Amino acid sequence: MAALTTGVGGAGRTAAGDPRAAMAAAAGGDETDSGGGCSFRRKGPAPGSGGSGGARLRSIAGTRPSVRNGQLLVSAGLPALDQLLGGGLAVGTLLLIEEDKYNIYSNLLFKYFLAEGIVCGHTLLVASAKEDPDDILQELPEPLHDDKYRKELDDVSSRKSQGEPDISMKIAWRYQNLPKMETGPGSSSRFGHYYDMSKRMPQEIIQSAKWHRFFLPEEITSYPNVESCALTHGYTKLLHSIQRIVSEEGFDGSCPQKKQKNILRIGIQSLGSPLWGDDICCADTPEHMHSLTRFLYVLRGLLRMSLSACVITVPSHLIQNKAITARVRNLSDTVVGLESFLGSEREASSLYKDFHGLIHIHQIPRLNSLIGDVSDTKDLAFKLQRKVFTIERLHLPPDLSDTVSRSSKQDLVESAKQLSLGCGVMAEGKERLDF
Repeated sequence: MAALTTGVGGAGRTAAGDPRAAMAAAAGGDETDSGGGCSFRRKGPAPGSGGSGGARLRSIAGTRPSVRNGQLLVSAGLPALDQLLGGGLAVGTLLLIEEDKYNIYSNLLFKYFLAEGIVCGHTLLVASAKEDPDDILQELPEPLHDDKYRKELDDVSSRKSQGEPDISMKIAWRYQNLPKMETGPGSSSRFGHYYDMSKRMPQEIIQSAKWHRFFLPEEITSYPNVESCALTHGYTKLLHSIQRIVSEEGFDGSCPQKKQKNILRIGIQSLGSPLWGDDICCADTPEHMHSLTRFLYVLRGLLRMSLSACVITVPSHLIQNKAITARVRNLSDTVVGLESFLGSEREASSLYKDFHGLIHIHQIPRLNSLIGDVSDTKDLAFKLQRKVFTIERLHLPPDLSDTVSRSSKQDLVESAKQLSLGCGVMAEGKERLDF
């Protein structure tokens, strides 16, 4: 578990072959000689302190320590989502994405997570029961440079400004004091990369990546169909594959990794669907009611003991028994739900005309605790632009804010009239009864 957090002790760096530098490092400072004199610099981290250990973990590509608790973080592939999750996805944790109705936008977040792993040089494990993992990797978006992303956002903002030149004066006052979401690469605290959804990742980048595949139809044909009393065959086989990769490639620290330390990114698509042999989406009292929850319980144990991070998509809207949904959320570290407007009444509503759906942060991890934390950021919506997927705060459009406020006042006036009328009738009835 020490490999999962910063603050691991280690000796400071010394200049090879320089005994004075070695002595200075042993004393906790750096001493240099320039022209026969001695000059002292600020005292460095002492042996056994957390400074050098943190530097050793920060050297892992595509990671950074959390400013809140020192936990090692990786990017989920979408900087705006990283910002909502407290800086990124913590290593050793599980991110649960509740799929939207048609599994369109949740699949995009799933591909963002995998694309970020390839760009950062992480090892991937792609598991699915529906799509071939090779086809999933072929559909990953192309990395987008910061200058191109800035140009894309400038084009979008210019089109908005042409349609509404005084939009800043029409925004409701209660949204002006809210902290702004990160929308571009200009922020120094940005973590992760941006991607162009209209283009595919080049083949040379995909071929240079190290990844493992798990396609359930292939695994079933190559393995005897024997189910345990606790898990379905698909879940059992997937757990064996994850445990084998974690152990053989040294992600759990049992055998030191040959080269520089790396991160294992695990992506599991549509877990809990009937394609996995589970029936929680088919009946209110399924036969395998506890199979998925047992799988998540064992999976979290593997994640806690390794340098790995996992993203799972689950069709929560298809699960008949809501108690199972609650248990699945409790067994996940981070829970993000997507609600698409496609096929709903909100799609035709002018209130949501600028967005494609809502995003709900149901739970964020509170590490080393038995309960999860709840995000204080509400009213979040997402939209898929021409090239990028963005998350913004939902607010009333300027042309509707005045209309809604006037209609609300009229409703209050009518309610007050009805209330006063009702009170008058009641008073008159009471007088008659007293008489």
